[in-house]
Amino acid sequence: MSKRHSIVPPISQAGPKPPVQFSSSITIADSAVLTGSNPIVIHSESVVHPRARLESLGGRITIGRRCVVHERSTVGAVGTEGRVTENGVTLGDYVTVEVAASIEAGDTVIGDGTTVGVGAKVGRGAVVGKHCTLTPHTVVAAGEVIPDFTVIYSNGMRRMDKRGVVELKNKGQARQIEVLRRMIPSNPSKFQ
Repeated sequence: MSKRHSIVPPISQAGPKPPVQFSSSITIADSAVLTGSNPIVIHSESVVHPRARLESLGGRITIGRRCVVHERSTVGAVGTEGRVTENGVTLGDYVTVEVAASIEAGDTVIGDGTTVGVGAKVGRGAVVGKHCTLTPHTVVAAGEVIPDFTVIYSNGMRRMDKRGVVELKNKGQARQIEVLRRMIPSNPSKFQ
């Protein structure tokens, strides 16, 4: 076999297997990694990509309806403080967590319709409002509160999103989920 076609071993679970509560309509890749001791709840029609990490050591993870958690992203990362809270991370409905983004646990809330961009980081206890956009490599500080409809750029600049495209974005997210459900082999029973 040539070097270009080498076989990649599957990603294994590291740490305890968390209690889970899944809607019957979710799509979760076999190679997603779920660890921790607190519950992980995923609501209807949400998609968890291969190699996405959901870590519930810092508290409960709740993922709302029609969310998409992309590969190499981490939801529930335990920061340097390492404290456990009742609600580690809560994602509202229609949230997108893009590739390599990280959301720390600690009563952290991401509001409905928000996009956490590629490589962005949301610190412990931050509250990001509804329909916000965190552009690639944006950092939201621990404990920071971001108002609804805020766009944050990686250089720290901010503006309000006044386009009024919430319904269009939600329809686009629903269409993307339909496609992803056909593309990603799902195996929720592996995690239960």
